[in-house]
Amino acid sequence: MGDAHYGSRGRDDKAKGGGWKREEAGEGFARGPPRDTSGATHKDGDTDPQSPANMAVPRERRACGAEVTKPEVRPRLRGLGARGRGWRTVSGAMPRAAGLGRAAALGPLLAAHVVAAIEPISVGIALGAASALTGYLSYTDLYCRFAECCREEQRLNASALKLELEEKLFGQHLATEVILKALTGFKNNKNPKKPLTLSLHGWAGTGKNFVSQIVAENLHSKGLKSNFVHLFVSTLHFPHEQHIKLYQDQLQGWIRGNVSACASSVFIFDEMDKLHPGVIDAIKPFLDYYEQVDGVSYRKAIFMFLSNAGGDLITKTALDFWRAGRKREDIQLKDLEPVLSVGVFNNKHSGLWRSGLIDRNLIDYFIPFLPLEYRHVKMCVRAEMRARGSAVDEDVVTRVAEEMTFFPKGEKIYSDKGCKTVQSRLDFH
Repeated sequence: MGDAHYGSRGRDDKAKGGGWKREEAGEGFARGPPRDTSGATHKDGDTDPQSPANMAVPRERRACGAEVTKPEVRPRLRGLGARGRGWRTVSGAMPRAAGLGRAAALGPLLAAHVVAAIEPISVGIALGAASALTGYLSYTDLYCRFAECCREEQRLNASALKLELEEKLFGQHLATEVILKALTGFKNNKNPKKPLTLSLHGWAGTGKNFVSQIVAENLHSKGLKSNFVHLFVSTLHFPHEQHIKLYQDQLQGWIRGNVSACASSVFIFDEMDKLHPGVIDAIKPFLDYYEQVDGVSYRKAIFMFLSNAGGDLITKTALDFWRAGRKREDIQLKDLEPVLSVGVFNNKHSGLWRSGLIDRNLIDYFIPFLPLEYRHVKMCVRAEMRARGSAVDEDVVTRVAEEMTFFPKGEKIYSDKGCKTVQSRLDFH
């Protein structure tokens, strides 16, 4: 899973696998990450017992989309009278008028004693909480201050996204431009006709995973740890070719459940080049121009595919520009996108081989990640040193960059691993 991943954050997030959920008969269900249910064989030959493919654990769901595993208890504000009926006398023989008069006299006196027993600060906090609950904040607003909620109408901060891409992603002018425009346009459209679908291609270490992390963080505050961002890793979640039909059924259920809970969910499919052909076609109806599918609208969801497939085509184009004396920044999307879509469609190892997603033009952008040059590797080293809180030492930067291997064999222009091994190599200096 190679990225130009500059800094130490989020490197272990991709293993969490999301939190796959579905809706059935009006009740919320939660699933663990996708797994092979055929049974795992240990070294000693034993086989784990199979678990039901559709096993689900019921959970209660709150109004804002978050889930709780325990019954929800809502606070109730009560006055000093337990039933809110005021103060009453205990003598039934007392005339009604006298009883009311005595109650009026005793009420303030008892209330004064109660208030005096409580610290003024505590009273202020209690009154403030009561005001917030009853007037200024709704229950959902208050809850969402302490737990993650799905903010479907939340606008994208395009300036923050642009700044982060420009400062942290090196040598990828095409990816920066296309992703910024695609996300901004999609999030500003209140009624999109289909989900946004992006396919990121390039060699390992060029920044695909890093970009998916940046996108996730700008769409949902918890990024890859969000309940509304879901990461699929082909070799982990869909390992066996003989279970393609099972994977397809489960994938549809997981996506349907999560989009039902949050319309603006994000789904990231990593290592698409290792995905068995046919699996991804299960989500084709969700990516198409349908207003709803079985009562669920997928139009505000975002799907991202990450793949090494097409890396050779991207490198060839970049190398042709270099040999012609042209800058890599002169490469435009139109120079690569048509080549990528055709090449990936005809590549048996792409995960999108002869896929209906391409045939039906359901992928909005094929985004190329160019191979990184020596100068870009040095930028990665500097960024990693800053992320560790260390002063940038140019001697160390040069030594780490020179330890990397480059291709083609004659020119040695591009790093064959991008910035993928920068972190581990920096540990030795």
